[in-house]
Amino acid sequence: MSTFPRVTFGMIVLNGEPFVRYNLRALYPFAHEIIVVEGAAPAAAAIATPDGHSRDSTLETLRRFKAEEDPDDKLIIITRDGFWSEKDEMSQAYAKRATGDYLWQIDSDEFYHPEDMQRVLEMLKHDPDITVVSVKEITFWGGPDVICDGWYLRRGAENCFRVFKWGEGYTYVTHRPPTVHDAQGRDLRSLKWIQAPEMTRRGVIMYHYSLLLPRQVMEKCEYYGKVDWEKRTQALQWAQDTFMGLDKPFRVHNVYAYPSWLERFHGKHPPSINAMWHDLQTGQGGFELRQTEDVERLLRSPRYRLLRFVITYADYPARWIKSIRENKKVRHGYLGVRVRVLRVLRWLGIRAFEQNG
Repeated sequence: MSTFPRVTFGMIVLNGEPFVRYNLRALYPFAHEIIVVEGAAPAAAAIATPDGHSRDSTLETLRRFKAEEDPDDKLIIITRDGFWSEKDEMSQAYAKRATGDYLWQIDSDEFYHPEDMQRVLEMLKHDPDITVVSVKEITFWGGPDVICDGWYLRRGAENCFRVFKWGEGYTYVTHRPPTVHDAQGRDLRSLKWIQAPEMTRRGVIMYHYSLLLPRQVMEKCEYYGKVDWEKRTQALQWAQDTFMGLDKPFRVHNVYAYPSWLERFHGKHPPSINAMWHDLQTGQGGFELRQTEDVERLLRSPRYRLLRFVITYADYPARWIKSIRENKKVRHGYLGVRVRVLRVLRWLGIRAFEQNG
């Protein structure tokens, strides 16, 4: 690895079990260093300890990994008693400690195939002018055999800024979206940005297990329901009714304002996820798994497959309608178009299917 650019992996984490140890093991061979910032922002107070730490064994797992699985002294743990002001401050904390040539941001539940990480390092080695790399994410839902897709993801949210050139004078500006400026104050995206479609063509995908486990999803939704930068006040209700109950099979993404759906996953998982899932299925850690009989029935349903096809491609006229609505010159015709589209969707039975499953 010495011939490749040095990569600092930066992670912020709260209640990252059971993912943390498996993620660190996956990153370790590719890392110059791994800097993990543990703790909570104020909006996460309900899912944190009173002094701002993880309620699960995340901090203990990090310290155990440092003591038992870090022979090259790559892991740096940053934590403190008390709450961080926001995720911006947490991300800036690892960035300030970074000594690599590149900063690779990663969540505890994000994974890559080892060969994909190797491809990224080779790309950076052969083109040192690259300043930002984005990757497409695949979102797993309720188990490793099912993925979630939808309008929100397809309109850009599935493309994630993850790898940034790093050096003296560089600054991590914001966490939403991840933004890094160079020593001259330039946004790195304005320089040489390799975007997610190009990385997908190169075979590099991020596997995001963000909607995998009941406790994980409940905690995420409790947090997102309280943040002041997002209007998801019904997030916890969505987790109870849709993630656990599947009552709205076309609102399955936790950004539930947009249509979304479930599909079967036919690919291969990163080896670290296979190891984690095996351990979970054998009861290690005592994590509740979501039962998937209802998901299997849904995916076998010809009607669901038909409606999924219709909704998938209805996104394009929906975007067109949105552009009309935002254009004052032709807004007067918007309502009539919208009514006709809604009539077609009702004729196809989509509303009824959402209500009845």
